[in-house]
Amino acid sequence: MAEVTPVGIAGLGVLSALGRGPEPQLAAALSGAAAFGPIDRFDVSGRRVGIAATLGQVGTLTAELAEAIEAACADAGLTAGERAGSPLLLAVHGHPGASDCAAELADRAGLAGAGRVYTGACVSASTAVADAAAMIGRGLDRVVVAAGYLVEPDQFALFDSGQALSGDGAVRPFSSGRQGLLLGDGIAAVVLESTAAAAARGHRPATELIGWGRAGDAYHPCQPAPDGRGLARAIDAALQRADLSPHAIGYINANATGTPLSDTAEAAALHRSLGDAAARVPISSTKAVHGHALEASGLLELVLTVLSLQAGKLPVNAGYLGPDDSCELDVILASPRPVGTPYALSLNSAFGGANTALLVRAT
Repeated sequence: MAEVTPVGIAGLGVLSALGRGPEPQLAAALSGAAAFGPIDRFDVSGRRVGIAATLGQVGTLTAELAEAIEAACADAGLTAGERAGSPLLLAVHGHPGASDCAAELADRAGLAGAGRVYTGACVSASTAVADAAAMIGRGLDRVVVAAGYLVEPDQFALFDSGQALSGDGAVRPFSSGRQGLLLGDGIAAVVLESTAAAAARGHRPATELIGWGRAGDAYHPCQPAPDGRGLARAIDAALQRADLSPHAIGYINANATGTPLSDTAEAAALHRSLGDAAARVPISSTKAVHGHALEASGLLELVLTVLSLQAGKLPVNAGYLGPDDSCELDVILASPRPVGTPYALSLNSAFGGANTALLVRAT
């Protein structure tokens, strides 16, 4: 497999129930302060669970995405001309107007148009990031990737009726006694840029995407393969593209949703891919504080991984009650840990057996 030329993460914009902008995201992730609370956005009186991570004052999905894209472009310091040569890749929950939404967002931000729209469930945004890196590898200077999900009644009802939502108001990744996931608002945008293009305009990104992988396990429509083979292949591909040993990884922001089957399968995938390093790599899932943002999860969690590397501190695994013998991992508990190496993985999985791994490096 060909080694990937590093792609700079030149700018970002983010919103979740933790707040607007990077600072509240990082503060909550490091302290383990979860944003879950009663839903007042729509009626949940007939639901088994009435909890999610929602931001109190929030606009429409399109308006919030536009704000995040603008923040990312401004953070990257893009000129009007640089924006005009940069396409937009958008990951959102599938609906008939998604392509029109992408075109509108690109036009509002002065971008080169909507390149693609991704609606592939919980790996949508991470797949878009991988595609953007490939596009830059083929000669494009930069790509803007945006993703968004705001908790709404339809998806909430589906997860509630499927009894996938946690009944105790908390998400407890890799923990004994975990009961399920909780949904959360998530809006994020990043500017990915070739190192040559960044250098030409005097910009040095603090973090680079150096590898990525994606693979399917085709095991079950909803359940992951118990042995984690699909996710393991995605991790292997990311490491191979970066020509990096598993022992170099210093942090994993896990997919871990707090569901019994998924977390166990992910632990199996890590042991399958990383070998003896799996039990020693610090790991946590930031879903424990911001919830599951569905199609936007991959980008929101990548942003938090990047912010953590830049801050030199690793997020705690909130909600943890005690060890689970099926998840023998080095879970970060109680307080943040210092960053030990500049390399981190951000992992995502989706219904249907889709899996992605994004590998980043602090510069």
